[in-house]
Amino acid sequence: MNIPTEPASMTAVQLVSAYAAGALSPVEATEAILAAIDERNDAVNAYCLVDSDRALVQAKDSEARWHSGHARGLLDGVPVSIKDIFLTEDWPTMRGSTAVDPNGPWTVDSPVPARLRDDGMVFLGKTTTPEIAWKAVTDSPLTGITRNPVDPSKTAGGSSGGSAAAVAGGMGPVSVGTDGGGSIRIPASFCGIVGFKPTHGRVPLYPASPFGPLAHAGPMTRTVEDTALLMDILSLPDPRDPTALAPTIATFRGQMLRDVRGLTVAYSPTLGYVDVDPEVAAIVDGAMRTLADAELRVVATDPGFADPREAFEVMWAAGAAAMLAKFPEGSRDKVDPGLRAVWERGETVSAVDYLDARAVAAEVGIAMGTFHTGYDVLITPTMPIPAFEAGHDVPPGSGFDSWSQWTPFTYPFNLTQQPSISIPVGNTEAGLPVGLQIVGPRHSDDLVLAVARYVEAALTS
Repeated sequence: MNIPTEPASMTAVQLVSAYAAGALSPVEATEAILAAIDERNDAVNAYCLVDSDRALVQAKDSEARWHSGHARGLLDGVPVSIKDIFLTEDWPTMRGSTAVDPNGPWTVDSPVPARLRDDGMVFLGKTTTPEIAWKAVTDSPLTGITRNPVDPSKTAGGSSGGSAAAVAGGMGPVSVGTDGGGSIRIPASFCGIVGFKPTHGRVPLYPASPFGPLAHAGPMTRTVEDTALLMDILSLPDPRDPTALAPTIATFRGQMLRDVRGLTVAYSPTLGYVDVDPEVAAIVDGAMRTLADAELRVVATDPGFADPREAFEVMWAAGAAAMLAKFPEGSRDKVDPGLRAVWERGETVSAVDYLDARAVAAEVGIAMGTFHTGYDVLITPTMPIPAFEAGHDVPPGSGFDSWSQWTPFTYPFNLTQQPSISIPVGNTEAGLPVGLQIVGPRHSDDLVLAVARYVEAALTS
């Protein structure tokens, strides 16, 4: 394996290989990444909390395990960052909000940090998020604007923009984000990394998200292999999530290597209703021509459902209102003004409105289930546009008034709860990353990762 000499540039798999060979220690890797954070974070604002002392203690414990020949887990000693949405013991979970009391108490690990801790990973800190992860860019009244490490004048996307910026900026090889409408895949596309939204319930969540069936959690990494390894950790069961799926029989890393040649791939460049930036369209079209030459059967076709944005926005607003109703009195005047508008809309949503929106989600899910009887996976652009100027909720000059208007490829697959991944496939002339989205049937997380690994290899060979 060709291992970089700079630990901050290494993948999780490369770090573990170096630990096993005695070529690098978890302490050395952690020190290098902490130095990178100290050097780079001010420019992009990826982290809202960095705990160097704790990270080095965990790294020293991991170093001792590696020296004794008893590594605890798959990624023992690999530094990881955690989106500031997940409850994490001894760290405040502020959710990007000035309305949250930083004094806690913070005594509980939610399932994601619990699994990472059990595996022996090194906790670097928490990454920035818009307030309660409500929108597709990352800025908040609490932490300010998070920028794209590729071009700091541009947005990193959101709501897991801090995690994407950390991974893309060499400030940790892996992170974990949440995705209720594209919040992993949007910033992954904008920042040029891999972002995976697994099937709903595959990664356990606690406490239950007010966004309900829209809510997912998943890995954000530099390679599909790192994503698969992290999924083997994150997908372990937790009794606190009543919607969690049964444990998998095979490992994701093992299934990632399955032969996918000959699969039938549906390619929908617009889903039948999306306006796509010409440069983005050309880059994704070029990638698809490469795949057609790489023993995948590519068929240009649309899945056949109408844009479900209205139903999505009803469910999203209802969830936001449910969460914000539990905030302290007076919070309405403190939250992000855009979030306040969503809160007020959510308060007008009736139970019938919500159930009608769920019915639309079911219709799209049924349509996709039928579609996948003829096509193994669906491929689309992840985003119809490259990253735009930081500090704006919508692209300047677009005329849009809602973030969902510029994220049409992602939120439909939160409604259907399907696994979907964004992988980088090229850059615009301005150097901005472009992502390709692979969507599989529900519960086919292993298939999506296998196709993503194959596509990644085909496009980089």
